[in-house]
Amino acid sequence: MKKLALFQIIIIISFLRPFICDAKSSQKHNPIVIPLNDWASQRVLSKVVGKLYQQLGIPVSYQDIKVENQWGALKRGIVHIQIEVWQPSMSEVFNQYVKKLYILDLGTHEAKVREEWWYPLFVETLCPGLPHWQSLNACAGIFRVKGSKQKGVYHSGPWFYSDADLIRALKLDFVVEEHSDDKELTNKLLTAVASNKPIILLNWAPNWTDTRLKGKFIEFPEFSPECETNPQWGINKKLVKDCGNIKEGWLKKAAWPSLKKYNQCAYNLLKKISLNTKMISEAAALVVVDGLSEEQAADVWLEKFSVESKGWMLGVCSGNR
Repeated sequence: MKKLALFQIIIIISFLRPFICDAKSSQKHNPIVIPLNDWASQRVLSKVVGKLYQQLGIPVSYQDIKVENQWGALKRGIVHIQIEVWQPSMSEVFNQYVKKLYILDLGTHEAKVREEWWYPLFVETLCPGLPHWQSLNACAGIFRVKGSKQKGVYHSGPWFYSDADLIRALKLDFVVEEHSDDKELTNKLLTAVASNKPIILLNWAPNWTDTRLKGKFIEFPEFSPECETNPQWGINKKLVKDCGNIKEGWLKKAAWPSLKKYNQCAYNLLKKISLNTKMISEAAALVVVDGLSEEQAADVWLEKFSVESKGWMLGVCSGNR
């Protein structure tokens, strides 16, 4: 009887083994949906991650989505990962979602980031007091455009910043002109540079300007968390937001909370990826300056940083741990 029972167990295990293996293998092949936001480095690096996933045999699709809409999509698993979460503009909602376990914090990149008012270097010849913010009002006239009511124009994007609050708190003689994405901002900048026309606009680092166009950030009063909540903290004793943004912010990765269970390999790879300043600025420059498509830029990027990307891939699916 014992021999018969043992024989039956062996038969059952032999029968189930293909299904167990298939279950583990199918997890590796669960498709990953990657969001595409509206700035160049994020789109290129998302395609880079997608290509790495595909090398692992993981199907990938992409979803164009605004930053403000991606958090709920990550929470619900409509999209599965985010390769660039910037502290200056996204930390508030990111931290809230992580705290509530709506999304996962999958680690911090090597690169430090900054998002702030910026100008091409030639502007200093027309406004010698730059980059100090106190010189902005004296030079506001060179940034005026038709319809700006004699005020200087600061060009911004569709992302959440407190520029209007900053202008009000520091009593700057400026108005904000918002553009739909980084392409519009870039076109404004390149047009101004080509005609040697002064411009001041939102920029960030790492970005293509790090290596392809010299410029500087405006140096506002140093950031402090109290600046955002306590009117008594800064220069303006009645209003908050009288300071600049964080100068060396973090850049993080985020994921759908169930990603590890859904696709262990995808989860492991995202945790291992760490981007430095050069990697991010080059991703943007390949599209903005060199004129490559996002797909082409991702391929060139993978060639340039093949040592790093191959290192990230090592062992991410080993034993499916």
